[in-house]
Amino acid sequence: MTFYEQIWSWPNLLFAYRRASRGKRGRGMVAAFEHRLEEHLFELQEALRGCTYRPGSYRSFFIHEPKRRLISAAPFRDRVVHHALCQIVESCWTAGFIDDSFANRVGKGTHRALNRVQEFSRRFPYVLQCDIQQFFPSIDHERLREILAWSIADPQVLWLVDQILDGSIGIFAEEYTMRYFPGDDLLALFRPRGLPIGNLTSQCWANCYLNGFDHFVKRELRCPGYVRYVDDFLLFGHDKRQMMGWKKALQDRLSQLRLTLHPGAHPRPVTEGVPFLGFVVYPERRRLKRRKGIYFQRRLRRQLAAYQESAKSEEQIQVSVQG
Repeated sequence: MTFYEQIWSWPNLLFAYRRASRGKRGRGMVAAFEHRLEEHLFELQEALRGCTYRPGSYRSFFIHEPKRRLISAAPFRDRVVHHALCQIVESCWTAGFIDDSFANRVGKGTHRALNRVQEFSRRFPYVLQCDIQQFFPSIDHERLREILAWSIADPQVLWLVDQILDGSIGIFAEEYTMRYFPGDDLLALFRPRGLPIGNLTSQCWANCYLNGFDHFVKRELRCPGYVRYVDDFLLFGHDKRQMMGWKKALQDRLSQLRLTLHPGAHPRPVTEGVPFLGFVVYPERRRLKRRKGIYFQRRLRRQLAAYQESAKSEEQIQVSVQG
């Protein structure tokens, strides 16, 4: 059985539905899908089997915690497909990831990333903290597809990847600030780019997109202490001059992915504290940022109010609190 046949197999689609609906069964779109579950899954299976599947339109909205972001939610039917795809082939894409990439991976996460940052803060006196400008809106579809194709040769799987990518074209049209790179002409403006924040596939593919960059930092720059969480990454070292050289090399490497660093990054003593993932990390302690604490309190109060009004179940609250 090929990878693609495993994706549209009935057991995989049923499992994908259960994963996609976890904690969301009370929502209208999910409840409507579940009401005629077998019929919807059969239609989805036939569309995937016959390569006639086309994604639906995204529903977009803004959130403002911790900063303004455009979130684009796929129809529930498409979310089932995203889970079905990732369940079968994600391990092929993630097999070569470095240990110090912590976002959206089983056995990793924010707390392990913070522990690693604290460990490096005790071993090295300086840190170079970087992040990428407009990371998700900037991800180039052509570059991404080339990266994904290195691990998966099944043409039908790549066809499904293309459908998902094509369905997201234009989502960030008003959010992306155009940047030109060496060799670009005016047609670069029309290059398909951007992954919707919130898609399961986007979380996985974002890590795939930067995996080569991770290996560059570890193998070519030989950085002894490196941590990445999505588009935020830290380089630890002993020599500030060497770390400034790393910064130039990082930007050159990222330009090959059509990405740019936020300006202003420079080596700083770790004793000043490293702001990362909502905390300020010191060699011997860590402190939750005040605005994060306020945000968590507000969100928990809203969740409890919804529970008291029977608008949310205990299962939904637990899923939200545990992330």
